[in-house]
Amino acid sequence: MDDRLAPHVRLDKTTVLAQPAWSAALVHLALALLGAGAGWLVKVLAEWLVTLPWAPMQGPARLLTSVPEPWLAVGLVCAGAALGLTVGLMAQHEELSVAVSNERTTLTRKAKDREFARDRVVQVFLDGKQLVLLDADKDELARETCELNARRVVDAFRAHGYSWADEDPYKDDFRRWVSDMPGLPQGANALLKARAQLLDKRSSSGDLRELREELARMGVVVRDEKRRQYWRLSRRRA
Repeated sequence: MDDRLAPHVRLDKTTVLAQPAWSAALVHLALALLGAGAGWLVKVLAEWLVTLPWAPMQGPARLLTSVPEPWLAVGLVCAGAALGLTVGLMAQHEELSVAVSNERTTLTRKAKDREFARDRVVQVFLDGKQLVLLDADKDELARETCELNARRVVDAFRAHGYSWADEDPYKDDFRRWVSDMPGLPQGANALLKARAQLLDKRSSSGDLRELREELARMGVVVRDEKRRQYWRLSRRRA
């Protein structure tokens, strides 16, 4: 653990951490090109299928190849590029951005802000690819997947006077969860069982986060690793 501060604590402004515009533009361009390539391959595949007597998907293939050139090629390439660009924009919408100041930390994902006052955030650290904010009761105020540059994240929090840890200070308190495990508050096992089912189905992160927050209200901190759950109690429940 290392909570050393930067030599000069910033007294003004807000440090905003987000993927740079050039990086997002490159990703969008790459996905658009891949989509365009996929559209061209659809054209080639359709033209090949109609030459085979017993190939599947003959109906759709004939329908596609009935479109005169160059409109077929142009249409499929443009549709593929648009699909690739849409995927890129959706991925960008899912990415985490972080705004750090001396007064608060704001985490933004899917255009939704989660704001934490500076005096609530006792310690901050990265757990692999997850950014974690802790309060005085050892509770996790937030645990968010973070693809941002780790060095920039560390520097931003230290520059604004936050206590930074190089690893989870309570990592040794976590225990692997198994069904009906003793030592948990009433109702926690049922929530963990529901989360385990969602993890097995690779369900949306929103559903998993909702159950994590319910467990946090019980004083149970949970972290996931390779679809396995690990838990510990916060100070108010320990």
